[in-house]
Amino acid sequence: MKSNLFKLFALLFSTIVYAQSGHIMQGVGAVNMSMGGASTAQPLDISGALQWNPAAISTFDSKILKFDLGLFFSSPELYSTVPEFDAFGQPTGNFFSGNTKDDRGVSPMPALAMVWGKEDSKHTFGASAFGISGFGVTFPENMTNPVNAPQSVGGFGRIESDYMLLQIGFTWAYKLSDKFSIGVEPTFNYASLQLEPNPTASPTATGYPSTNKAKATGFGGQFGLFYDSGVGFKAGASYKTTQNFSEFEFDNSAGENNNFDMDYPSILSFGLGYSNAAIDLALDYRTVNYENTNGFKKSGWIPATSGPAQGFPVVVAGFGWENISIISAGIQYKGIAKLPLRLGYTYSSNPIPEALTFYNIPATAIIKNAFQFGFSYEVNNNWQVDAVYHYGSSGGKTTGQVLNPNFIPAFPPYGAIPGSEVAYDMTTSMIQFGMSYTFNKKEAKL
Repeated sequence: MKSNLFKLFALLFSTIVYAQSGHIMQGVGAVNMSMGGASTAQPLDISGALQWNPAAISTFDSKILKFDLGLFFSSPELYSTVPEFDAFGQPTGNFFSGNTKDDRGVSPMPALAMVWGKEDSKHTFGASAFGISGFGVTFPENMTNPVNAPQSVGGFGRIESDYMLLQIGFTWAYKLSDKFSIGVEPTFNYASLQLEPNPTASPTATGYPSTNKAKATGFGGQFGLFYDSGVGFKAGASYKTTQNFSEFEFDNSAGENNNFDMDYPSILSFGLGYSNAAIDLALDYRTVNYENTNGFKKSGWIPATSGPAQGFPVVVAGFGWENISIISAGIQYKGIAKLPLRLGYTYSSNPIPEALTFYNIPATAIIKNAFQFGFSYEVNNNWQVDAVYHYGSSGGKTTGQVLNPNFIPAFPPYGAIPGSEVAYDMTTSMIQFGMSYTFNKKEAKL
């Protein structure tokens, strides 16, 4: 019974998340998303504080419960071009090109958080369940697009991927003084991954197999510092460690199993904030360490362990992502009674090197620029409702060459086909609503 309840909980909170910055959600909840994800030094709500700086929950001196639910839509599109060859393997000068649109529908995005604080206590506690990471595409088989052509004629056929990560955190913050706080948060993770076809498995005579949805569990932590000058200026820093996972154990359609090790990268965040009677400003900078993370640091082809290609380099070793930088900025205007308005912007660099574009077709959720508008309404002294609209764009195509291990001898190290091209881009949009309840809230001090 407990196992079934956990599976239902994990299904609700993690199977439905598609990320923005690399495979990382730029924000959590309607308030934090509407500030562009900036919260390291400007904790406007408990979800943003719990996600980006555990020390910042020290600013909340009540017991608060918050729930958010968003409807997220993405529209990736995949393009490819390959040269045509004659019966002797020589290029004819003609090219075969096409594109495929993703046919995935709308995905819900939930977040649940709670904080326990007291006005006269130096201790504040929190708990959260957030879907913090994911990627997924559904590109149907398409005879007019070389990459989506059936495997029997050299393509991948239908390409579908689903990666989701649920993170549960338990947070403690301690006020060292009226201005300084520290925080710590152990984190526990549950993830699932499905690939169709599965390029991390040995191919059979008919191509790469498909997989079941493999599961993995992991753990890590987050540490934070928060400073509030008391006269408007704030600063914060936090470090989320690598989330170390067990291996994904794939049960492939070909009847053979393979394992794939993929962790969640460490994230270092710095933030500045400023508040007065009319506005709240927030600015965050993050660096994400993909280059030292299992599943992302390796790239290239490795030898198959079974099947007709055994011993030959035809299996994908990893995504090969580079470290990225993320800048989040937001402003909240409080001049309208009970109706604060917010604008947010998020910039993210692209982790995918041009040479490895082909390997990353299952993980195209790369958003360079994201824009948000949100607001809250204070229903009464205890209830508040929040809303945000998000729009994101990849800011152009991620482009590289089509790779084939058979071309490695002539075009090392990845076997890039001369004259070929693979590219993808996407836009995202989302509407998210949230509500929070503050238990026994006192009137704000002037």
